[in-house]
Amino acid sequence: MKRSICLAVLLAGGVWTARAERELWQDFKAAPHNYWTRPLRDRFSLVKEDLASGKLALDRRSEKGFVQSLLKALGVPASSQMLVFSATSLQLSLISTRNPRALYFSDDLYVGWMPGGKVEMVSLDPELGGIYYIFEIPRSEGAPLQVERSNRCMNCHGAADSGWVPGLVISSVVPGPNSGSLVSYRQETLGHGVPLGERLGGWMVTGAGAGAGKMHRGNVTGELYAGTLTTTELRFGESFDLERYPAATSDLAAHLLHEHQAGFVTIALEAGYRMRAARHEGGGAVPLGREGELAAAAEKLGRYLLFTDEAALPPGGARGDGVFLEDFAASRRADGAGRSLRDLDLKTRLLQYRCSYMIYSAVFSGLDAEMKRRVLRRVDAALQAGAEDALSPHLPKAERAAIREILAATLPEWSAAVGAGR
Repeated sequence: MKRSICLAVLLAGGVWTARAERELWQDFKAAPHNYWTRPLRDRFSLVKEDLASGKLALDRRSEKGFVQSLLKALGVPASSQMLVFSATSLQLSLISTRNPRALYFSDDLYVGWMPGGKVEMVSLDPELGGIYYIFEIPRSEGAPLQVERSNRCMNCHGAADSGWVPGLVISSVVPGPNSGSLVSYRQETLGHGVPLGERLGGWMVTGAGAGAGKMHRGNVTGELYAGTLTTTELRFGESFDLERYPAATSDLAAHLLHEHQAGFVTIALEAGYRMRAARHEGGGAVPLGREGELAAAAEKLGRYLLFTDEAALPPGGARGDGVFLEDFAASRRADGAGRSLRDLDLKTRLLQYRCSYMIYSAVFSGLDAEMKRRVLRRVDAALQAGAEDALSPHLPKAERAAIREILAATLPEWSAAVGAGR
């Protein structure tokens, strides 16, 4: 069975044995990465003292009010809410179909919580990746907010499930009556290339295309008897009190974007960690023996940015919740023609212009300048070559041109990087 997120503490011996055999780029605790000692630049770490001191005031009258005010203070839309009822996270004993865990996200922050539980935070540092925090919701006006950086999360968020970098983890299982996993899917894989038929097991899903068994594994529980699995469909909001949550949805569009972002973070962090390890080995320069490895890392990230291996949406596509779609579009960067990489398609694919908006994210901006240049030049070459290039055979000429124009208008590093290659 697939281990739950952060549940691998039960298998710690196996995890640490694997760590001893890792390559330098995978050993995030050691130099040159120094995960536990490097100064932090992720967004939550920079504001957590203001939250703890009360400088950023939060609503302490109720759990729901606290979470709503925290999300607002962090700029994370409540409309991004996704509910999961499989027993995952450090607080697995609290999670069930009667008390699902809620997750909320922006491009660089991921917040988890369930009624009666603690708040969990993944904040993406530009160089290190995920920084993990957990804290109690203060139960009275004068109670202190004590934020703890969690190391137990690393049992999953720094192992095979996250690509051996401090990234994100998404599981897909058929939960049993007590929320334990009966069947697991898409083990140790992330991103928009995972077929939808293997996604969302153990998750609540709302919106067009949310029906269980039609396009994904969401909204069902199972029972296993004599080797035979039978499933039961859940009706959203029937087994739990929806009023306890900040939003009334677990929108399919949010799930699709969350999956895309998780895959991007894993691949981008791998590229960054490989480059940092190479420079460490070469005393600041990139050793010739590492060129092939780094070219492959840039190729892999460029391929993901351009959605080369994206799993198609099923006939009929998906349709997102209007509030969430509006919140998602709020940070769009448009070119002179009004086009943006955050423009969604949701008919046959995720985005209208198939280059990831995560190219603007902190994780991409924080890449070593040389690695970033390699990736951008590789993307530019693919957009110019079209069907002759392994990264862009799926992109029509007009879409390739539109993407290059959007990038030139909205990404400051673009012109300098691609101009240097001409």
